[in-house]
Amino acid sequence: MSVALVWAQARGGVIGAEGVIPWHVPEDSRRFRELTTGGAVIMGRKTWDSLPPRFRPLPDRRNIVVTRDETWHADGATRAASLDDAFVLAEGPQRSQPAWVIGGAEVYAMAIAVADTLEVTEIDVDVEGDAFAPAVDDGWTIAAREPADGWLTSGSGDRYRFLSYVRR
Repeated sequence: MSVALVWAQARGGVIGAEGVIPWHVPEDSRRFRELTTGGAVIMGRKTWDSLPPRFRPLPDRRNIVVTRDETWHADGATRAASLDDAFVLAEGPQRSQPAWVIGGAEVYAMAIAVADTLEVTEIDVDVEGDAFAPAVDDGWTIAAREPADGWLTSGSGDRYRFLSYVRR
């Protein structure tokens, strides 16, 4: 099974502020849905809690929530005591699908060491935040960039681009 991380980040690597994403780029949401539908999504409990109730669980995906709280449960989600446990739970008949790690910052920081692929949306905005993306070091190379040069403009007015990284 392969492991892929997917996130959107503003300048400075900001991925969240007080439990919410501080921008609205519908094109990123659409891409997230296209990438993860049909597979397993792994997230921390804070990320689960930050999802609007109408989107919990994320439809057409196995929702796996990593939490140390042994009493935690939620309809439509499977609890994992650790990231390793989450990877075991994510393995299944859809072995061609990666396990998608979707946040938050603590889970990304742990998972990047075993990831094969990173799918990153860069949002060209300056925002204050308290959650940050993991550093993408020289162990990664950009496999695809959309657009190839420059930025796209969202219907919301923010500029963005998609980067796909693979491990060197």
